[in-house]
Order: sequence, then C-alpha cells, then structure tokens
Amino acid sequence: MAALGNPALWGVCGRGWSRAKLAGRLPGLRSSWPRGPVGVRPLSQEKPATETHFGFETVSEQEKGGKVYQVFESVAKKYDVMNDMMSLGIHRLWKDLLLWRMHPLPGTQLLDVAGGTGDIAFRFLKYVQAQYKGKQKKQLRAQQNLSWEEIAQKYQNDEDPLGGSRVMVCDINKEMLKVGKQKAQAQGYKTGLAWVLGDAEELPFDDAKFDVYSIAFGIRNVTHIDRALQEAHRVLKPGGRFLCLEFSQVNNPLISRLYDLYSFQVIPVLGEVIAGDWKSYQYLVESIRKFPPQEDFKEMIEDAGFQKVTYESLTSGIVAIHSGFKL
Repeated sequence: MAALGNPALWGVCGRGWSRAKLAGRLPGLRSSWPRGPVGVRPLSQEKPATETHFGFETVSEQEKGGKVYQVFESVAKKYDVMNDMMSLGIHRLWKDLLLWRMHPLPGTQLLDVAGGTGDIAFRFLKYVQAQYKGKQKKQLRAQQNLSWEEIAQKYQNDEDPLGGSRVMVCDINKEMLKVGKQKAQAQGYKTGLAWVLGDAEELPFDDAKFDVYSIAFGIRNVTHIDRALQEAHRVLKPGGRFLCLEFSQVNNPLISRLYDLYSFQVIPVLGEVIAGDWKSYQYLVESIRKFPPQEDFKEMIEDAGFQKVTYESLTSGIVAIHSGFKL
C-alpha cells in the first residue's frame, strides 16, 4: 500500500459518535453513510432490545454504548496517571512488548483502534523511526567509498524519517482523543499521525487499507466484540496482522486471589482519590472479569476469519497478546 501522504487525511479529523462527519471526502475514509443524530446509532424498529453486560450490571445493548462513553469521558484526563498507579507502571512494559511483537518495518500503515491517548501510536512512531535510521546506517556502511558530501546529501534527501509509515488513531471518545492530541503536541509528534473519531464496530475506512490493526485495552469495552473483529478483518490488507493487548484470565490460583483483592479493594479507591471517580474504575475492574479467557477469545478471532491465531499470556495471565493474520 502506498504511503498515505495526503496532509488532509493525516491532519486532525472529526466524527460523530457512530457516524463520520468529515469536511470533505478523504482517501481511505467511507463517506456514504445515512445521516442521523450525533451520538445515536440507527436501530431497526423491528428488533427487540437485547441485553448485555456493563461490568456486572445487565443493561440493554443501546444503553451500554452510552455508559461506556461516559466512563471514558470521565476518566480521560487522568487515564494515563491511573494506568501507572493501577499497574505500578507495568502497563508500559506490556505495551512495549506489543510493539516488539508487531515489529513494524518502515512503510507500515497501522490502524490503532481505541488508542485515544496515543500510547501505542507514539511507540509505533519511535519504533519505525529507529528501524529506518538503522536501515540508513547499514546502507551507508555498505557504501564505504562515498565522500562526506555524498553521505550528507543522502541524509538531507531523506525527508520522511518514518520511511513512509503512518498510524491512524481511531477512538469513539472525543475526550480521549483530545488528550492524545495534546500529548502528541507536547511530545513533538507532527508527522505520520492522524486522529479519527470512530466506532470499532463500524470503522470509517475502506476495505484493505492497513497493514496492521492494533487494539490495546479497548476491545472488552465494545458492545459486540464479534463485529469489531469482523471490521478489523475487513480493513486489513491481505497478509495484514491483527494484534490485541487485553486483560485476560490469571492462570495462577494464588496470584488470582491476590489480583482479585487488589482489583476490587484498591483500584476503585485509587480511582476515587486520583480521578474522583469510584464508579468508573469499579466498572473497569468488573469488565475485565466479564471478558472471555484466552482460548475463548482466540476462537472468536478465528471465527472472524483470521488465521494462524496465537496468544501469549503475560504476568501470569493478567494480560494477553492475541495475534492473527488475514490470509
């Protein structure tokens, strides 16, 4: 796939909650949806309301979307701080490992879904930039007969330090994206990065547009996980890779008991003290317990059409990285 170099696309884009509202037609973005009120997914009048879970609470499917939105709207400003506090900083290592497993090469087009605050996107940009610089150095070492002037000219001619790589961050929550954009500006990320407000269950992109699809700690909050997986398969190019980092099932009985104690007795308290929000973090803890274990989620990924699906449990199964390919 050619690098998506159009500055209109890789600028800041905006969308309604479940439908894109774009100023113009952008390459790779769908633009033929029926219009509807912002924040409301059109529902068939004929279908009865279906129940699902919101943490341990039973709610209608329509209601869950709004509740999840409110949770992340509430915690957005303290989201990164709370991640550090809740995991004692270990989430940073988990995300680093996700990038090492991804091993993106220069030119990779990444779609990071539910990536509002930019943690995966920023790691991706750092990784591919390091890969590109390494490739440059190897090429120069192989050309020992070049003069200093020729070497300097080669570096000057490399206008894109990412080697054509781009990352599109897609999140359903405006506040999470707002925090991500502020972080990008503060950390000096200006190229190769775009932000789109979009629904994981109905992505606003054409078929076969991306090399890699990543989602970290987001898929358990989706109402219909199967639809999100099908959308991931749709937007990936043939040979593309799906990667998911998510909380999973602890496989050590002792650690499981300690983990439950910490999750239910400590994390909501931290949420109240740091973010002023007990209920949102109570939901986040409960949502982890409702997410399918490693093998069950592997089967769901396979049902969506992915092949060579594997998973790797980390920290005794507290989290897992699932991988699959569109072949």
